[in-house]
Amino acid sequence: MKKIALLMLCMACQTPLVHAHAVVTEYSLKMQTIHANTADHVSLTFNSKIELGLSQVFLVSKGDQLSPLGIAKGDKQGQMLINIPALTAGDYALKMKVFAADGHLTEDVIHFTVSP
Repeated sequence: MKKIALLMLCMACQTPLVHAHAVVTEYSLKMQTIHANTADHVSLTFNSKIELGLSQVFLVSKGDQLSPLGIAKGDKQGQMLINIPALTAGDYALKMKVFAADGHLTEDVIHFTVSP
């Protein structure tokens, strides 16, 4: 009886392995304005390590046109830098497919406006 109670206690105290998706926790577009006709970069920070080699980011422009964007590792863990080409004023989006280091895929879209 004591063995069963001890086994049940041990099972209840074990922390299950939980794998999370890479979720954007902060991004520079909240504080930074992208100006027309000027190349720039956007910084995204995720809640976990990410696999840049397996991740993709696309610029979505008028007419749902997708253009792949260059990405690089940022200074912080889980940070990605995205190269933004010179754009005309208007509405755009970043469409992302990001792999977390644990193998989970996250897809997300961030909308932004390029000011004149």
